[in-house]
Amino acid sequence: MSALTTPLFLGLDVGTQGCKAIVYNAKENKVVSRGSYSYEILKSDVPGRAEQHPSLWIEGGVAALNEALKTVDRKSVKALSISGQQHGFVPVDKSGQVIRNAKLWCDVESVKEAEDLSKQWDWTLVPGFTASKILWLKNNEPENFSKLAKVLLPHDYFNYYLTGRYCMEAGDASGTGLFDTAKRTYDSQRLGSIDSSLEDKFPQLIGPNEVVGTLRAEVAQELGLAGDVQVAPGSGDNQMSALGAGAVHEGTWVMSLGTSGTLFGLSTKPVLDPSGAVSPFCDATGSWLPLLCTMNCTTVTEEVRKSFGLDHETITALAEKEPAGSHGVNFLPYITGERTPNWPHSSGVITGLRPGNMRPGLLYRAAMEGATFSLLAGTPQATLTPTYSLTQPCTHSATQPTTHSLSCRLTC
Repeated sequence: MSALTTPLFLGLDVGTQGCKAIVYNAKENKVVSRGSYSYEILKSDVPGRAEQHPSLWIEGGVAALNEALKTVDRKSVKALSISGQQHGFVPVDKSGQVIRNAKLWCDVESVKEAEDLSKQWDWTLVPGFTASKILWLKNNEPENFSKLAKVLLPHDYFNYYLTGRYCMEAGDASGTGLFDTAKRTYDSQRLGSIDSSLEDKFPQLIGPNEVVGTLRAEVAQELGLAGDVQVAPGSGDNQMSALGAGAVHEGTWVMSLGTSGTLFGLSTKPVLDPSGAVSPFCDATGSWLPLLCTMNCTTVTEEVRKSFGLDHETITALAEKEPAGSHGVNFLPYITGERTPNWPHSSGVITGLRPGNMRPGLLYRAAMEGATFSLLAGTPQATLTPTYSLTQPCTHSATQPTTHSLSCRLTC
């Protein structure tokens, strides 16, 4: 089989800070091309609000895919799959149009709704989960709620754009707070506690080995792909990270350092934590994926970097020259509130400053240490069952390659 006819496969991550695309050659087991597109969360003066319009994801995803496809034979592409930021609430009306901006995973405007639902359910629902955002819409924008025909998550919305089909899979659905993780199906009681009509607004659940569909004609034309390209179910970004890192057997842990910090591993049985510290996720293969998540990771280091106007390479080099402990400077990283611990109204704090401490490298290292140890503080909760041990191999991924090695030295 020649290189021109070797089957190729596309992967697209629809993230908070941008979209990233890859072209994968399965025969040679390697990534042959990449593309990316950056964007930001919409600016807002409303405390706790973090929103994006889903059209931004389509614009960014198409641009990233087209960039990745520039150097390959597009007609060799056979299938694609989407990874998406979890928990985001995409409200869609009966004509398939987005009703309002999507409230993202890091949106904590629905604190009151999360508290109310936690009391009803006797389970701690953090405001990052989708359920509280749906109730927020009902309570605060009843006119928009009355238009609601379908509840979608970010990667579901992209699948809908690609194929015209509404569907959801267990991995991403388990991050809504409205899913029975053990039974891998929607929780009718919880859905009904928000609104009697809500269950009908959730799309069909499909399995990990099913196909969503093929590309709509206009999408195939826009990407220069054949119309029979299949779209796999995909999943949330954490579930897809587990697949990419090879965490498909018990005992392998993944620590992902991105906008949020996460620690997770595969389980052959559901792990249910009533405190809400460990997310009761399903994975993308038919198993489960208990996950610890902090909201503030590279968000914190980026705040420092941008404040000094330095590139990643320069500020990382400066941070490497600073000692462990950052001369007693401590950076509490909760600049966007926090879900682990469940402190949505918290804010960032820098302590221990002395004359001469306002150096970019020192503050950057302090921010890295704060974000890292914030994540590690949750590891006792993440090891709720004897299945897992932190002495097992840990696979790392990072969105900022220049800080990757320093991050690993801080955490391992």
